[in-house]
Amino acid sequence: MRTSILNNPIWRPGTWIAVFLMVLLALPAAADIYMYIDSQGVMHFTNAPTSSDYRIYIKERPKRQGIQMDADRFDRYIDEAAGLHGVDFPLLKAVIRAESAFDPKAVSKKGALGLMQIMPANLEAFSVYDPFDPWQNIMGGARYLKALIQRFDGQVPLALAAYNAGPRAVDTHRGIPPIAETEAYVKKVMKFFYLYKNG
Repeated sequence: MRTSILNNPIWRPGTWIAVFLMVLLALPAAADIYMYIDSQGVMHFTNAPTSSDYRIYIKERPKRQGIQMDADRFDRYIDEAAGLHGVDFPLLKAVIRAESAFDPKAVSKKGALGLMQIMPANLEAFSVYDPFDPWQNIMGGARYLKALIQRFDGQVPLALAAYNAGPRAVDTHRGIPPIAETEAYVKKVMKFFYLYKNG
């Protein structure tokens, strides 16, 4: 099994994230981003599509208004979890923002708890005994996200889809499930990831 590209300092050619980040780093602040999946299942990203195979993926960079939501208050925990579990700091922070908007007491309609919205049935497996404790929640969520990234061979959009809809749904559809909530979730996290990566 290939190791996760997120904790590998030298990304291999052909992996989608390397292409994605190189494109993003070269983009102006409000560039559209296009994506297509080739016959091998590899995701390609660009701001200058060269064929009709590309489809719009991110319309523009998120606006910075409203970013003062105590977005940095858990950075030390996020940094610790990122280092311990080998998950990119901006990605972990993006998931937290999408899941709970940095509210450690958040509870979803489905009963997901805390910053990374962990379901009660998964708390013990993720070694989370107090889901409203920011450190425990971030550590547990990071552990799970890392496992999903490894399971889907470093393809972060698939790992994010699995975080939202469950890994079986991703396996069944052999890609991001055609569920509106999940598709929107993946795009939202990737927008935030871009924001924190280049902010």
